[in-house]
Amino acid sequence: QVQLVESGGDSVQAGGSLRLSCAASEYTCRYFARSWYRQAPGKEREFVSSISMRGSTTYADSVKGRFTISQDNAERIVYLQMNSLKPEDTAMYHCKIYIPAPCPDRGDYWGQGTQVTVSS
Repeated sequence: QVQLVESGGDSVQAGGSLRLSCAASEYTCRYFARSWYRQAPGKEREFVSSISMRGSTTYADSVKGRFTISQDNAERIVYLQMNSLKPEDTAMYHCKIYIPAPCPDRGDYWGQGTQVTVSS
């Protein structure tokens, strides 16, 4: 089982910045994709950003130009740099790693989340 631990969440004023980190326990395969999702109270979990093993990135329209995803493959860490934060970015942020078949560790793994609160 792959374990993920997020950190970096905090309470900030609108316009501020945070950097979230997600560290993964060791896994056997070099093929994966990492993502960030968020869930606000009373809302469904939504996609924020993803990055492939080779570094290809995608972003939700709501965060484009403000958030940047990156990774350190050697350390098995994925980051989410969040700038120009808005109150609507307030949510629990979860990271996910997808490990495809035929890797022995194949599957989707989620972290417990880190809380981001943005006040106006």
